[in-house]
Amino acid sequence: MSTTHNDKATTEGKTFLGHPRMLANLFSVELWERFSFYGMQGILLYYMYYSVADGGLGIDQGIATGLVGAYGGGVYLSTILGAWLADRVMGSEKVLFYSAIMIMFGHIALALLPGGIGLAVGLVLVGVGSGGLKANATSLVGTLYAEGDERRDAGFSIFYMGINIGALIGPLLTGLAWTEFGFHYGFGLAAVGMAIGLTQYALTRKNLPETAHAVTNPLPSGRLARMGLIAAAGVIVIILAFTTGLVTPANLAQTMAYVAIAASIAYFTVILRSKRVNAIERKRVYSFIPLFIASAAFWGLFQQQFTVVAIYADRSLDRNLFGWIMPPSFVQSINPIFIIIFAAVFAALWTKLGNRQPSSPLKFALGLVFMGLAFLLFIPFSGGGPNSTPLMALVVILLFFTWAELFLSPIGLSVATKLAPSAFRTQMVALFFLSISLGTTVAGILAGYYNQDNEVPYFSFSGITAIVLGIALALATPAIKKLMSGVR
Repeated sequence: MSTTHNDKATTEGKTFLGHPRMLANLFSVELWERFSFYGMQGILLYYMYYSVADGGLGIDQGIATGLVGAYGGGVYLSTILGAWLADRVMGSEKVLFYSAIMIMFGHIALALLPGGIGLAVGLVLVGVGSGGLKANATSLVGTLYAEGDERRDAGFSIFYMGINIGALIGPLLTGLAWTEFGFHYGFGLAAVGMAIGLTQYALTRKNLPETAHAVTNPLPSGRLARMGLIAAAGVIVIILAFTTGLVTPANLAQTMAYVAIAASIAYFTVILRSKRVNAIERKRVYSFIPLFIASAAFWGLFQQQFTVVAIYADRSLDRNLFGWIMPPSFVQSINPIFIIIFAAVFAALWTKLGNRQPSSPLKFALGLVFMGLAFLLFIPFSGGGPNSTPLMALVVILLFFTWAELFLSPIGLSVATKLAPSAFRTQMVALFFLSISLGTTVAGILAGYYNQDNEVPYFSFSGITAIVLGIALALATPAIKKLMSGVR
């Protein structure tokens, strides 16, 4: 039997928990990227709305939450660009490498450049870079294993553990740097974390198998110049939109939401009208529409961890721990702790239930219901004033956030690939990312309506709406399953 580079990667160097050596390197670069991403995001909103005297930019809180939502939505939109560049132009390995460089320089910009300039440059670089890295890191892990290698699932589990370790540690350390030295030191620490991951990856990237460098569907050379002109035109349009005042910080989130909605409608239309899609595949695409809506609604609430929950932790949470005032950014590390604990529990539960486990639509419905319950749990503590909510109360609420996430998030991409027509697998994955992009942007928009004086109406509306949507999806599950044509 011949030995390809991919085979070699799967059989040599079992020095990382019995897996190919490069898994350790990809694990590390993802850990440090998530450390920098969540570390920065943990203090980002506070940097925006804190007064200049307190080291912030003094941006209106409603505008600040909208900007955070638009930024998060932009990250997921960028995953589509990152995947396209990998498939058509550069290959996953190069896109990941250059994306990591962009992320590092984005954090450096936030740390060193003053005011709004640093914010704009930093968020654009981190947002586009994170999308490119997010789209390709998982793909590179897949290249380490030959087809049929039984270690593959375990390898991905190890890799995803790196994501959660980074998400756990990042907000803790950047939060400490912020409270001890100032916001810019927190952003600087995020840059250092990304630099560590990038350096290790740069020194070892040559050890990846050949498939990691492959361009799977190369763009014909004659079309490269044309695509370059289209990209340049797009950048010019964006610049003009901002310079003419058509798009402003105040309406950026709404603009991003419209872009995500338009792109989603276009994707669905192209797929459903394609002659390469047969009747059964078309029915499955129709079945994905309610799941897309449910996903967008879910992320519209879940991503409020970085907007409403962040504000709540800053202003309403009792953060006094035996005389030490915990930085509010520490709250962002609670969800990763619960993910590390419960991800294996949910996976074992689904495995044990086998064919008796809930179908994908019903899991989506349960995710929405638990998300709604999480928001309703805020109500007993609403209106209590500064430092009135016990820390354990918010811990329980975020436990419900985690359970909701585990019902929906892990199966989202999976069900998208299962329902995808054979000619449109990548586009269906793009659609799922668009649902996250839309939901994340909506999370920023909704947060603009939140303040401490209207907490009960805000949490009641959010929670009840999610539960009603979840119940509606559960009632529609038999019809959706029929359209899914055998896919669970």
